[in-house]
Parts: sequence; C-alpha cells; structure tokens
Amino acid sequence: MGEVLFYHLTTRPLEQAAPAILEKCVERAWKVTIRCGSPERVAALDWHLWTYRDEGFLPHGVAGADNADRQPIYITAGEEKPNVPEILFLVDGATSTVDEMSTHMRTLLMFDGHDEDAVADARKIWKSVAESSLKAIYWAQNDEGGWAKRAESG
Repeated sequence: MGEVLFYHLTTRPLEQAAPAILEKCVERAWKVTIRCGSPERVAALDWHLWTYRDEGFLPHGVAGADNADRQPIYITAGEEKPNVPEILFLVDGATSTVDEMSTHMRTLLMFDGHDEDAVADARKIWKSVAESSLKAIYWAQNDEGGWAKRAESG
C-alpha cells in the first residue's frame, strides 16, 4: 500500500526543494520517475540536476535517452516508467490516478503554493486519495525552506 506525500511549495521553488528529496531517494537506492507537466520542464530539470551543486550532481536520464531502465532518476512528460520506480514524483500539473499511485511505495506531489490552480488541483487529488485506502500526508514549507507535517489522512 502506497503513501501520497503532498509538498506545498511556498518559500522555495521546485528547483531548490526537489534536489534534497531526490538525494535521499538515491541514498536509499530507491528509483524515481519524475513526471513533469511539460517537455520544457523536463529539459529544465535535466539541466538543473546536472548543475545545481558545484561538488556533485544527481544521476538521471530523460525520455529518449539510452539506458532509461537503469536510471536512478528518470524524467519525463509522459506516462512511461522504464526504471520501474518505487517513487513517482509529480510536478507542474502532472497527474496520476489513485490506482497508479497505489502501485508505488510513495507518490510525491510538489505544487506551487502561489498558483491558485495548482493549489485547487492538489486539494482535489488530496480528496480522492483520502477517500481511497492510501495514506496521504501534507507537508508545508517553513520560512527556512524545510518541511513541517501539517495533516495526515488514512
């Protein structure tokens, strides 16, 4: 049975918040598929994960690249998951069904708290997850960019 974690971005954008979570996934040898809302976001995240730190990078591949099945982090705007991930990461309006979420150990939904449509969509997804047998956990960013658990369902 999977968990769905909602990450409400208010103080730091996706590019600053996601790498720390992705690093923890890689440290635990969990494979991740990041489903983006657009090919432009795929390209931006691809570049960012190679360059976000001077002393390292997050190993990853993108849709259309070789060895997609062996990537610890795979980034796409599609529905394919060739790396058979434990973690499904949804960003920029990318969607999933509750049935698909239940096939993963965790699904992470990161949404922009300054975008009213993104917040409304996250609330709808929360409701559908809460009505299912999945556990939902809501995390809000604090002023320092860290995370505080604010709600749990299931």
